[in-house]
Amino acid sequence: MDDVDFERCAQDALDSLPAELRDYMSNVAIVIEDEPPDGQPLLGLYQGVPMTRRGSFYGAVPPDKISIYRGPLERHYGADSERLCAEIAHVVLHEVAHHFGISDERLREMGRY
Repeated sequence: MDDVDFERCAQDALDSLPAELRDYMSNVAIVIEDEPPDGQPLLGLYQGVPMTRRGSFYGAVPPDKISIYRGPLERHYGADSERLCAEIAHVVLHEVAHHFGISDERLREMGRY
């Protein structure tokens, strides 16, 4: 898949969120990167202060960052463009859940990991 399609899949995932939830997202950048840091086995990564941990101290800080890693996703799912797009969406929504303070453990309990 080319860059435009990869980014479109990520944007489609964000667009699938209810408007109220999208509107509540705050100070977060979503970026497509080629590979995870230091060869870590990641498809995506949330870095920042989850919404549930922000208080009155939170301000004048750089945006949180959701990284979606193109290389591992393409290696795992690139043979099937529909599956790749679905997996990109899954990773985007998974990392957005972390932005809202939902842990991996809770995602497992919900059947959404």
